[in-house]
Amino acid sequence: MIRLFRHYVPASLVILAISEFLIFFLSIYIGVGIRFISQEAGASASVEPLFPKAVLFAVVMLGSMISMGLYWRNPHVSIMGMLHQLFLGFAAGVMVMLILFYAFPTVFIGRGAFGIALAIAFAGILTARIVHYFYADTDTLRRRLLVLGTGELASQLERELDTGEMAPGFKIIGFVRISGKPVEVDMNRVITAHPSLMEAVKQHQIQEIVIALDERRNYFPVWDLLDCKMNGVQITDVTTFLEQRTSKIRLDTVHPSTLIFADGYSHAVLASYGKRILDIGASLSLLAVSWPVMLLTAMAIMLESGGRGTIFYRQERVGKDGKTFDVLKFRSMRMDAERGGKAQWALKNDDRVTRVGCVIRKYRIDELPQLLNVLKGDMSFVGPRPERPQFVEELTEKIPYYGLRHKVNPGITGWAQICYPYGSSEEDALEKLQYDLYYIKNYSLWFDFLILTQTVYAVLSGRGGR
Repeated sequence: MIRLFRHYVPASLVILAISEFLIFFLSIYIGVGIRFISQEAGASASVEPLFPKAVLFAVVMLGSMISMGLYWRNPHVSIMGMLHQLFLGFAAGVMVMLILFYAFPTVFIGRGAFGIALAIAFAGILTARIVHYFYADTDTLRRRLLVLGTGELASQLERELDTGEMAPGFKIIGFVRISGKPVEVDMNRVITAHPSLMEAVKQHQIQEIVIALDERRNYFPVWDLLDCKMNGVQITDVTTFLEQRTSKIRLDTVHPSTLIFADGYSHAVLASYGKRILDIGASLSLLAVSWPVMLLTAMAIMLESGGRGTIFYRQERVGKDGKTFDVLKFRSMRMDAERGGKAQWALKNDDRVTRVGCVIRKYRIDELPQLLNVLKGDMSFVGPRPERPQFVEELTEKIPYYGLRHKVNPGITGWAQICYPYGSSEEDALEKLQYDLYYIKNYSLWFDFLILTQTVYAVLSGRGGR
C-alpha cells in the first residue's frame, strides 16, 4: 500500500495511473507525428509546442477517468463494468477537451491529429486495463503475509479475506498460534514458528507480519518481532492493516487507546481555512452550473403537487460539536410523509416518495439546495452526512464512538456516501461510521478533492441514491 496525501492506495493502482498518464501524454506526440508524417518537414510546427498540450490532455483524461470511478479499488468489478466506465471516462474527457479547444484555440492540435491521438490513447489504455485486470493480483505479485494470532481478531481477518472486500495485492500464508491460546481460524492454515518466528519468516518468504492477538498482556513476543523488524520485515497491527485494505476503521478491532495514539484525527488551522475556501469555491461553481436544473426541479415539484405543496423543506440536523441547524432540500416526499412528527428511516421503494422525488433522490438533485447551507457555514461540501437529532440520540447510545463523527462539519457528500449504499438501519449507520472515521482520521484537501471527483460517477450512476 502507498499512502498518498494521507489516503491509502494500492501500489498497483498508483502504477496503473502513472502508466496511463504516460499513455495519454505520448499519444499526442504520436498522433501529431502520424498526421504530418507525409507532409513537408516543419509542417507540424503550427501545433507546437506539444509538451503543454500533451500534459493538458493527460491531466484532463486522467481526471475524467478518476471521476468515473476507474481508480476505485473494487475487487468485484467485472470486465464489462470496467469497459462501461472506460467509455464514460473517455466521453467525459473528450467533452472537456472540446470545450477547452473552443475557449482556448491555442491549445488545439487539429481534428486529424486529435482523432488519431484519441484512438491511440484508447487502445493503449484498454491494453493497460486488461493487463491490470488479469495480472495485478497474481500470486507472484502478491505481498506474502503472516498473521500472529489464531483467536477472534485473526478469525475476523480471515473472514474479511474470504468475503473479498479487501483491496487485492496480498496473500496470507498462515496463522501463528501463541502457546495455550484457542484456535478460531482454519486449522489447515496454522503454521508453527519453530525454532523461532524469524525462521518461519525465512522458510515461508514472509514480507509482512500482521499482529492479531486478542490479549497481549500475558504474552507478546517482543524480541522475536524486533528480530524480524531488524531483518526488514514490516510489522503491522491488525487495525492498521484492515484500515489500509478496506478504507474504513473497523470498530470491532478498535480500543480508545488505539484512537488516542493513532496518527491522524488532527485538523490544523491552515487545513481548516483551506477546506473553507474549497467549500465556498465548489459551492459557487456548482450553483453556477446547476441553477437551470434547480429551476426545472422546482417547477416539476410545483406542477406535481398542483401548487399546493412546498418546493423546499427544512429539517433539523445535527452538525459540528452537536449543534443543530436546519438543512435545506427539495421536497421529494408527500407533505404528510411523517404523520405525528415521528422520524422514520427512508426505505427502499418508499411509497412516501413522489414521482419527481424518485428521480431527484436517485441522482442527488434534492440535495442541491444544501449548497446554501455550505455557504452559510453549517455544512462542508465533503464530510459525514448530517443525521436527525432523534436518530443521533439513538445511535449514540447503541454504537460506540458514534459521537466522533460530529467533531467535523457534516457534508453534502462524503467517503461513506461513495463507498457504501444508502443507509436505512442501525447496521448501515455502523458501517457508514467506519468510513466516516477513516475520513476524519486521514483528512486532507487532496482527499476532499478525490471524494468530489468520485462523487461525479456516484451521481451519474445513481449509486447510493434512494
